[in-house]
Amino acid sequence: MIEKHLVLEDIDPVVFYGVGNANLQIVRSLYPKLRIVARDNVIRVLGDEEQMAAFEESVERLRHHVVRFNALKEEDVLDIIRGHRTKDVPDGVVVYSMSGRPIKARTQNQQRLIEAYEKNDMVFAVGPAGTGKTYLSIALAVKALKEKTAKKIILSRPAVEAGEKLGFLPGDMKDKIDPYLQPLYDALEDMLPQVKLQDMMEKHVIQIAPLAFMRGRTLSDAVVILDEAQNTTPAQIRMFLTRMGWNTKMIITGDMTQIDLPHSQKSGLIEALHILNNVEGIGVVNLDRSDIVRHKLVTRIVNAYEAFDRERESKERGHEDRKQ
Repeated sequence: MIEKHLVLEDIDPVVFYGVGNANLQIVRSLYPKLRIVARDNVIRVLGDEEQMAAFEESVERLRHHVVRFNALKEEDVLDIIRGHRTKDVPDGVVVYSMSGRPIKARTQNQQRLIEAYEKNDMVFAVGPAGTGKTYLSIALAVKALKEKTAKKIILSRPAVEAGEKLGFLPGDMKDKIDPYLQPLYDALEDMLPQVKLQDMMEKHVIQIAPLAFMRGRTLSDAVVILDEAQNTTPAQIRMFLTRMGWNTKMIITGDMTQIDLPHSQKSGLIEALHILNNVEGIGVVNLDRSDIVRHKLVTRIVNAYEAFDRERESKERGHEDRKQ
């Protein structure tokens, strides 16, 4: 009789055990010579040495399945333990959400973003709200972390005030900055178990920081995402782009219709796209209204504002012509 403790790393133990511990009950029935007790993410096993070895191998295969799919059905448990062929990740799927939903490109331009990421070390993804720029970029970063092609994820945003004043927000600096970074937290929480995400952030495997905190760093072995880059100044984006280290990929996202900088300040993203247009190793993907994957009203709202902007620009040009 031997005893072992197995730790379920990188996964949500609730998913592994199943609803009402249904998956765990199947495992127990398939290993009758073992006494199996699960608590949190630790499985305590007592029993026959020969069956113990087979059990450890099965647990590792089950764990790997959960890492890939963020789900584990009862039929999957049976197939995996009995040695049947397990399912492969379908073509086009980047990762799976915590609900088991496949995250993949839903439009041609989103697919171009994935392909540009695979071919280049730096990618600019530019388009209106709702086109999936940030969400898909974070999915690519999470995939790299799971496949161990990157050691960390670094996510950043410029803390530019869109009407609100940073200094008047309550709390310390982290409390003031967190509202700007919430969209990044939301995407990560949809793709990683809450406990594992918290652990990764505490260990700095996943780092979320405002752009100002990047100065002086060299970012290596990472996927680095700069979100809302239209709100960077030319100096800021230049500083950020030159942080790139070895074995690092960068994704820069932005929406030219949502520039919150003062009118006298030029957007760093616009300047960077002009300067770096033909640089080898840099990909540029332009998303448009047809790529909007949020509620159908978002497309209508974007269309209405674009029409309003065109009309206003036309009136301003007419006014200038009359002055001349």
